[in-house]
Amino acid sequence: MEALGFRSYGEGTLHPVISSLPFLSSSQPSVLPALAGIVAAGVAAQWLAWRLKVPSILLLLAMGLLLGPFTGLIDPEALFGDLLGPVISLAVAVILFEGGLTLDMREFRALIAPVTGLVTVGVLVTWALATWAASTILGFSDGLAVLSGALLTVTGPTVIAPLLNHVRPTGAAGPLLKWEGIVADVIGATLAVLVLGAVSSSQGTLTVGGIGMGLLKTFGTGVIVGALCAGFLILSLRQRWLPDRLEVPVTLGLVLGTYALGDSIQHEAGLLAVTLMGFMLANQRVVRVQHIAEFKETLTTLLLACLFIVLAAGIQRADLAQLDGATLLFVLTLILVVRPVATFLSLATSKLPWQQKTFVAAVAPRGVVAIAVAALFASRLDGIVPDAHRLVPTIFAVASGTVLIYGLGAAPLARALKLASKNPGGTLLVGASAFAESLAAALKQEGIPVVLVDSNPRRLGDARMAGIMTASADATSAHPAEHIPMGGLGHMLALTPNEQVNRLATQQFAEFFGRGEVFRLQDGQDDRDVSGGRSLFAKGLTYQELSRRMAAGETVRATDLTEEFSLETFMEHHGQAATPLLMRRSGERTVPLTQAGESSPGAGDTLFYLAPEAPMEKNP
Repeated sequence: MEALGFRSYGEGTLHPVISSLPFLSSSQPSVLPALAGIVAAGVAAQWLAWRLKVPSILLLLAMGLLLGPFTGLIDPEALFGDLLGPVISLAVAVILFEGGLTLDMREFRALIAPVTGLVTVGVLVTWALATWAASTILGFSDGLAVLSGALLTVTGPTVIAPLLNHVRPTGAAGPLLKWEGIVADVIGATLAVLVLGAVSSSQGTLTVGGIGMGLLKTFGTGVIVGALCAGFLILSLRQRWLPDRLEVPVTLGLVLGTYALGDSIQHEAGLLAVTLMGFMLANQRVVRVQHIAEFKETLTTLLLACLFIVLAAGIQRADLAQLDGATLLFVLTLILVVRPVATFLSLATSKLPWQQKTFVAAVAPRGVVAIAVAALFASRLDGIVPDAHRLVPTIFAVASGTVLIYGLGAAPLARALKLASKNPGGTLLVGASAFAESLAAALKQEGIPVVLVDSNPRRLGDARMAGIMTASADATSAHPAEHIPMGGLGHMLALTPNEQVNRLATQQFAEFFGRGEVFRLQDGQDDRDVSGGRSLFAKGLTYQELSRRMAAGETVRATDLTEEFSLETFMEHHGQAATPLLMRRSGERTVPLTQAGESSPGAGDTLFYLAPEAPMEKNP
């Protein structure tokens, strides 16, 4: 743990640590307002980012700069003392564990080749080119250039996830970027630690063999520790060794303990250990861990906000003054040269379409791990490497610049590559049932993106066999979109038999789609509560009625409306046997039909309807 801020103290050296504890400090009256201010500022920045529809990291970093070097209201080193390093380390551990919880093994099986390429060839090429750029453009010494290159091999999963939720690209690009972000974080941080050991040692040397052996030790330790701790937690939950109220606290404590144990055995093995622990917990089918995942999502959101503010506040004005045109050129080189070259070389043998390769090459924001590790390394290099003080502001500039450029440019690029649309019209269906599967099949047949979600993976088997995209996730959890492929989706339909679940799902996805794009089946509650989504379909078409009609042999079908064959003609032709459900506007956006009747299909639209299974022409 020394590399991430935990130091070894000899005999008689306990006093400096104890004296640095905030609650034992003589400056306690100023500590509490500062801590409260960090939390409040983090929450405020994320709320404002949501309102402005911009990446939250930009406002978090800006808030940190405002509270730190610009006003001097917060000084992280004075506030935390020797605990600054351990606090950052443990926060990163929780963040990576939560990231592991979002990884789906089924995604990895389909992406094993491109993911492997990005985290091996891609990391090595990025390291080499970023080292060259730091040395040539910024004039870094050899040691600092190599260390900077290692730190810049990581991408930011904590900033990639919100960006992907905003863009919603179709295909494998989104899952591929998510997997790369999590895995490359671990590899990059480990690589940086090995380089740091060589650079900080007067006798240190950096060899390929030494790096390979260090990586092998780190990964071996991380895998063993992570697997053992994950297995112990799963066994504890299965055997009911813990009461329900202690499952979440014990999990959190075990995550921190896993990180500390792995790191005490081998530097940075703890990063891999907690990531693997989260991955194993998310992909086992022995016990339900949704409540644990929900808590970790909430905790991670708060930790990220506070962490970004603390890291930005720790930067000095003098360091910011060193950022000049060379720094801007360095950032642009990483974006326009390093990332594309590394991506296309690592995906050279992949069968991914060139559009998806291009999008992956154009998205590589740096985030909290790069900044945090750089901040912790800088103190160790002080006095050893002459230009060590330039490390933190440079990495900070890269993180801010890449998030800004990728955040503003990813969506237009995805639309230009036909991977996303300005107004995506795909449909997210929550709740697997005979009706939901029939509706999903009809939408898929018409070329409309559709994803069927259910908390029970067994209910998704038939839909998956029919080629419908599915996802096993709890739509009522915090940030459910992080666990669902959202590419091309524009609205959500809650179709479960549970009225409360439907309303909770609409409330959760309202933050993602907007309140006007979440819908639910009718229930007996007041429809004036807009937070619960709008009621779907004609009056009386409840879950029970839909189930009855499906059991009677009805199915969802589609027909094209024209000037000659209007909605009125359609209803005259089919009478009460057909019930309109959705429409696709002029071959583009899908619009659910609601009980209130806000929309009416017209010429050029495709109408989806429920009717008895009978031979009919698509357009009589």
